[in-house]
Amino acid sequence: MARKRYKEQGTGTFFGDYLYERTVPNDHFLRQLEGLVDWEVFADRLVHLYRGKAQVGRPPYNPSVILKMLLLSYLYDLSERGTEAFVNDSLSGKYFLGLAIDEPAPDHSTLTAFKRRIVSKGGEGLLEGLLAEVVLSAQRQGVAFGSIQVVDSTHTIANVNVAKDDRRQEREGQPPRDDGARWGGKRKRRGGKKGRRGSDTEFFYGYKMHNTLNAEAEMITSIVVTGANAPDGKQFPELVRKDGELGLAVEIYSADRGYDDGENHYLLETLGMRSAIHLNRYRTEKKDRNKEIWVEMKESEAYKAGQRERYKVERKYGEAKEYHGLRRCRYLGWMRYAIQAYLTAIVLNLKRMVKLLTGVNFRGDVMAAA
Repeated sequence: MARKRYKEQGTGTFFGDYLYERTVPNDHFLRQLEGLVDWEVFADRLVHLYRGKAQVGRPPYNPSVILKMLLLSYLYDLSERGTEAFVNDSLSGKYFLGLAIDEPAPDHSTLTAFKRRIVSKGGEGLLEGLLAEVVLSAQRQGVAFGSIQVVDSTHTIANVNVAKDDRRQEREGQPPRDDGARWGGKRKRRGGKKGRRGSDTEFFYGYKMHNTLNAEAEMITSIVVTGANAPDGKQFPELVRKDGELGLAVEIYSADRGYDDGENHYLLETLGMRSAIHLNRYRTEKKDRNKEIWVEMKESEAYKAGQRERYKVERKYGEAKEYHGLRRCRYLGWMRYAIQAYLTAIVLNLKRMVKLLTGVNFRGDVMAAA
């Protein structure tokens, strides 16, 4: 087999590593992240995206460098042009990519082409592999994964002016700009009269990211991407299956009422796991003998333990939307939203991994990274 050849980086500079040692402190998040992860493992997973597989033709960038640059884009919530500018202006960014101080960043169009290759040659299977590698890397380095998994979903609004898109379809007969997006509803709690509580449904056009989160590690382990109209409970078996492939020692699955389906409870029972899926009231308040099994489940320690951990996934979603751009789609199309969902999850996991293993917190502003 021919040897892989990548574009040379970080060599031939007059300054060498001297300025990096002086300006990028040991407790800088990007320095810790660079040293913590075996990036060549990711290069091996991605090199097939290149036409010549880095064996023939002009040497390309190491694919791990392009992956790192994409991760910077999500880490600091930057556009691809903004990411190029950030790396060119930032010593910590150049250090993270392995560039010499006087070496320019890869052009932003390289990131666009790389995403296009993920769509055409990699697909969701490639993205799943990248997320799994981060989880396995954390396990190998000693991050403790507990026995409770929390399942939930969050929505992302499509990058479409819906009213304008509807008019264009009616007048010109054009297909929708984002043919993967769908209408869905998100229930929101509200206060009611005389202290009574209720809920309203907020409708949105876009996608859903369904995932499992390990409660102890607080890292996302599995993802399913759907249109906004997909029922949450129907994605549960696939998420459990993906977790199983990671070899996680799961004993309890926790989720909200949207996952309270007899088939989901039965699935966990057949797998020898305990269900902490939030039960709808009708299960325990109905007047017949069949409710006893649900009453017993609700009073179990496993159920209570699982329910206590549910807030962690909501907190993770808040972090993703507030700091990493998951509130709105960056791109058009289901597969491109999948790239956004998976890379956002990987960024969240890497932040958590660095925190747990080194104690270094991520500072989310670009100026702090420079």
